[in-house]
Amino acid sequence: MYKQPYLIEFPRIGNTMEGYISVAENKTLPFGTNRVYWTYYTPESIRRGGHAHHQLEQILVAVSGKIIVETEMPGGVKERFILESPNVGLYMPIYCWHIMQYTHSSVQMCIANMVYDEKDYIRDYNEFLRLPR
Repeated sequence: MYKQPYLIEFPRIGNTMEGYISVAENKTLPFGTNRVYWTYYTPESIRRGGHAHHQLEQILVAVSGKIIVETEMPGGVKERFILESPNVGLYMPIYCWHIMQYTHSSVQMCIANMVYDEKDYIRDYNEFLRLPR
């Protein structure tokens, strides 16, 4: 019934002598992009997220550092992803409860299918648990 989170490997163009570039284009993403944002300097003691979305789909990329992402889908399927390569992203579908923890030097980029809308958030874990399975 629900899509599941999964890793996306972006092209890695270049070499160790000159460096690399990775590209995310609408034609290669699982959705059209309407927002890109990034987080940085998050203290290692802070766990961000703690919510899900009704309509928002997103891809998280650790541009630098390491990010541990714990996901849970309606029905109780839990996974843990470690993002530490700038050419790998984590696709998170709708209704994906997630919690993220960062190394202090981490920069996380998020590619999202829609602009910010507070009404799209599910911030109450008990409400999330009541979603159809």
